[in-house]
Amino acid sequence: MEQLITYFESIDPILAALYATLFTWGLTAAGAGLVFLFKSPNRALMDGMLGFTGGVMVAASFWSLLAPGIEMSEGEGFVKVIPAAIGFLLGALFIFGLDKVMPHLHINFKIDEAEGVKTPWHRTTLLVLAITLHNIPEGLAVGVLFGGVASGFEGATIGGAIALALGIGLQNFPEGFAVAVPMRRQGLSRRKSWMYGQASAIVEPIAGVLGAWAVLTFEPILPYALAFAAGAMIFVVVEEVIPETQRDKYTDVATMGFIGGFIIMMTLDVGLG
Repeated sequence: MEQLITYFESIDPILAALYATLFTWGLTAAGAGLVFLFKSPNRALMDGMLGFTGGVMVAASFWSLLAPGIEMSEGEGFVKVIPAAIGFLLGALFIFGLDKVMPHLHINFKIDEAEGVKTPWHRTTLLVLAITLHNIPEGLAVGVLFGGVASGFEGATIGGAIALALGIGLQNFPEGFAVAVPMRRQGLSRRKSWMYGQASAIVEPIAGVLGAWAVLTFEPILPYALAFAAGAMIFVVVEEVIPETQRDKYTDVATMGFIGGFIIMMTLDVGLG
């Protein structure tokens, strides 16, 4: 791990963000690859994995993004938390706006429950767009943190950035599976199902590079940018991930998955950060 940290410290931060988000994309593709082995997964397993995803995202939002953002803000008391509060609100509003505009369908929801602008697009397209929607803040979070490290901000560490990428990657693995398997159940070939599953994370390297570039170009925005990514992720968890796990009888499994994801992400961030 020390060699990995040293390597990421030695390369351009935008390149580091690209590598890290390509890794998270790769784990999405690996998870989607399980469709070559399974056609219809256990529903309890699916809900548990979705819960795990939510736990990772919530833990990452605080330990990797909000806490460092508040720490590096100037001032004391209420003044110190203002950038985090503003950024958090803007991040949530950003995804709220995309949620209202982008046609998408949550996992485990029926086609008549699709959200966003009404469209005749097929269910598979809407499912991929739903996952793509909440991969945007994940990629952005990784990129912003790498940019913050390169800018020399106190509270942003290369270990913390790597921990965030690892956590996002871990939850992307079941996420890829959760997208690919419904495609397979609808009659698509295994290859097409895998292609749809991995395609949902293509946006992460793009968002990661943009996030790192923005912070490096406009350094004072870092506390706002970290909180922005956190607000976007929390919105996704509350509006999408948690409701997706409450559609069947395995809510307890999903809850324990959430707890497990939170513990793992918290441990990674504290241990490496």
